[in-house]
Amino acid sequence: MTTALLITNVRPWGAETTDVLLSGGVIVAVGAEVATHPSAPTAEILEGEDRLLVPSFSDTHVHLDSTRLGLPFRPYSGEPGRDGRIYNDRANWRSAEKSVSERATYTLERMIAHGATRVRSHAQVDADSGLEKFAGVLAAREAYVDRADVEIVVFPQVGIHREPGVPELMSEALRSGGNLVGGIDPCEIDRDPVRHLNTVFELAERHGAGADIHLHEAGLLGLFSMDLIFERVRALSMQGQVSISHAPALGSGLPQVDRALEQIAELDIAITHIAPSGGGWVLPLERMAAAGIRVGLGMDGQRDYWSPYGNADMLDRTWQLAFVQNYNRDEQIENALELATWGGARVINRELSAAGTGRPGVAVGDPAELVLIPGETPTSAVMDRPALGRVVIHAGRVVARDGELC
Repeated sequence: MTTALLITNVRPWGAETTDVLLSGGVIVAVGAEVATHPSAPTAEILEGEDRLLVPSFSDTHVHLDSTRLGLPFRPYSGEPGRDGRIYNDRANWRSAEKSVSERATYTLERMIAHGATRVRSHAQVDADSGLEKFAGVLAAREAYVDRADVEIVVFPQVGIHREPGVPELMSEALRSGGNLVGGIDPCEIDRDPVRHLNTVFELAERHGAGADIHLHEAGLLGLFSMDLIFERVRALSMQGQVSISHAPALGSGLPQVDRALEQIAELDIAITHIAPSGGGWVLPLERMAAAGIRVGLGMDGQRDYWSPYGNADMLDRTWQLAFVQNYNRDEQIENALELATWGGARVINRELSAAGTGRPGVAVGDPAELVLIPGETPTSAVMDRPALGRVVIHAGRVVARDGELC
């Protein structure tokens, strides 16, 4: 059985047409090097047909446990505000036409088919659902373990200390396959930020896990919560193991943002972004990139009980990111595509190299996590978002073509 794949006539990041050889789950040769590589003679051939070749998409913030993709459309019924959305989910998730595992598995399938092979999903754990939602996301991960790498954040969406038994449930989920400890708005949800964050980091330390904290808190309140996170990262030497999701405080324009960005870079804290519109939700991505901060993109809820948006296509979310950031120049739009692909890959795996000269992710030694997309240029592919013609590669083998799994 061959383990090598030769992709002919492709344009890495829109450059000149060349050949790319994959073997052992990595890129082993590009261009003239291909002809002399020992794996080339026995490699399976994939005709690139002059398509673009970019790293596969990395969705660093999705909620597979709440998705309703593929089910009959339901009008949004939640009350305004975060609690209104949280409790709308609680009131309705059991009445979905399919189980959590069926819904999560279907949505993950669509994500892979569109080009995502790295996924970080949150899985809600609370006194109402227990571990049922976590188990549903775990089942989706197992269903496609050979087609995508999936991390699970054990996520206390209703808070950690508002209801009894949640820390114990989180600990059990971490023992059962969860990868990261979640947290959410320590001031506004639990209204006890020190206790909330102490629990998050105690669980992380006990289980040898990273942490990914939802921080919708804006302005000075959000920056205050960040300071508490920074303290704990330093105290536990967890540099590079913590992510903050959303972080609209960084888009507030307050003078304290500069110091926050310095500390985020110093502590190697990653930021995951979902490209929402309006106000402080538009982050200073160019400043963050200049500071060396790892940033990933995600699709968040997928037509769930929080909102009617979402279609499982990270290329579509890349377009949305470019739109809300008011990007027009090709370089800017390619930066959005890089953030959605290699940027997210570095959020999930900090050991991947930072961007050097040119666009990363398609050089010798890079993981064979790739997607072929029709398009004249990377910018045109983002603008057109072609549904057909995509080929998705995970661990060096084709796992999807034209929107369907292989």
